[in-house]
Amino acid sequence: MADKKIKIIVAKPGLDGHDRGAKLLSRIFAEAGMEVVYTGLRQTPEMIVEAALQEDADVIGLSSLSGVHNHFFPKVMELLKEKKLDDVLVVGGGIIPLEDIPGLKEVGISEIFGPGTPTPTIVDYITNNVRS
Repeated sequence: MADKKIKIIVAKPGLDGHDRGAKLLSRIFAEAGMEVVYTGLRQTPEMIVEAALQEDADVIGLSSLSGVHNHFFPKVMELLKEKKLDDVLVVGGGIIPLEDIPGLKEVGISEIFGPGTPTPTIVDYITNNVRS
């Protein structure tokens, strides 16, 4: 990946209308040298996976502040498997209770970043875990 920019889809699944954090992270990812596609608000899992397919994404970053993560995040993983995009790194963030994290990782979400996570930690995680 040294010569190719990491391409990341930043998405807000569901009806959550708060995207300040997603926009901030999109800018931080871009400043870190990644190619960022922010899909905007109110995305369905189908829309997110289609964007990843069309953009040949290396990473999907899912943001949830409305408590829908246990529904939408696994659906995104299911659709990625159906489209044979198993090598796309998927990370999540937002307001996600600690007790929900093991279940999300079990379905394939690589890592969950909660509020207050230093942004270099997120960038380093993506850089070190994206497909090679």
